Amino acid sequence: MVRASSFRWPFFIAGILSAFSTISVPFAAKTHLVLLLFVRFIQRWAPLAQTGIFIATLTSFTPVASVVTNPIAGWLCVSSWGWRSAYYAFGTFTLLSFLAWIYFYTDDPQFHKSVSQKELGKIQKNKTEAHIKRDSFIPYKAIITNKTIIIVWSNAFTEMVTVVLLLTYAPLYFRNILKFGVKETGILVSISASIHLPLKMAFGFISDYMKCVPEIWRMRFFNSIAVGLAGLCCLLIGIVPAEYNYTGVALFTSVFSAMGLNPGGFYKCGTLASRQYAHFILAGIQFMKCVALFVAPLWVAIFVHDEYNYHEWKWVFICNGALCLLANVLFYPIATDQPESFTLITRETRMSEKNMKAITSGNKVSDVEFTSKDEMKDTKV
Repeated sequence: MVRASSFRWPFFIAGILSAFSTISVPFAAKTHLVLLLFVRFIQRWAPLAQTGIFIATLTSFTPVASVVTNPIAGWLCVSSWGWRSAYYAFGTFTLLSFLAWIYFYTDDPQFHKSVSQKELGKIQKNKTEAHIKRDSFIPYKAIITNKTIIIVWSNAFTEMVTVVLLLTYAPLYFRNILKFGVKETGILVSISASIHLPLKMAFGFISDYMKCVPEIWRMRFFNSIAVGLAGLCCLLIGIVPAEYNYTGVALFTSVFSAMGLNPGGFYKCGTLASRQYAHFILAGIQFMKCVALFVAPLWVAIFVHDEYNYHEWKWVFICNGALCLLANVLFYPIATDQPESFTLITRETRMSEKNMKAITSGNKVSDVEFTSKDEMKDTKV
């Protein structure tokens, strides 16, 4: 019998660390820069028929966080409580959220008290036995060398760098280059980012239920908007002169809006192609976001030495937009809605393969040893 991997406690521990590290930021900022950097580093650790809707909901945390935290943080910063209160408030909210998580969440829907047999049947429909049992076995090498997964991760990475770049530096760009006031900048940035969320939810639904178009063409269309059109608009930010400031705002908004269609693009492609190993693919995409948090500032540091110089900023957007366009072009011929060959690799097939090799090499089956610590740990005789 094989034990399924558990996500309940690791995610809870990550959330608690994030909560306490957020609360510790004011103290760390007052104490030493090295301590502040360490605390900030800790903060960053962190059914098939309805894949689009599920992914849209699952990945909505970034726009929600931007829309909610920016105005609240701004209000707290100018209040009598000061900027420190923003960290105390958000840290406390994080702590309460993860306490709710550990109370309500279970790793398996079969054991959740709120999931009926009818709902469980819908969740498990068209899923393989390995998918349902959530075996901890993962054929890592076969997955990370698969061309479809590589192109999915490439599209995810370019999109993540773009969204981190725009969300992080939009206030600075609006204020220093487009010459908006502080109050206008806050409002315009919030509006630009808030449009992303309703579009993500709406098109996640459309991606699942637009049955008149084959799935593969839906994925190509949604990815062309989420990565291709977003990349084009990002590139245009660097081409349109700074004097056309409202045009610049419209282009920022267009990038955020276009990215709202990503659940039907590379996200869905990765999920459908990997099936029971989709959690590993999605984890890889989230890891791309962590890397993007470092790459986007580095990208700006390479090109921008004067924050008031439009001609330095434009190369950030032009180069970033060009990479998005390239990633989308490569996605078009490689993307698939069918399970890839590595989904046929399971613990049982891997063991059978080892046994056959042992037989052909003249050894007895009983003499075959486990070569994986994970297999030894998770297999019960």
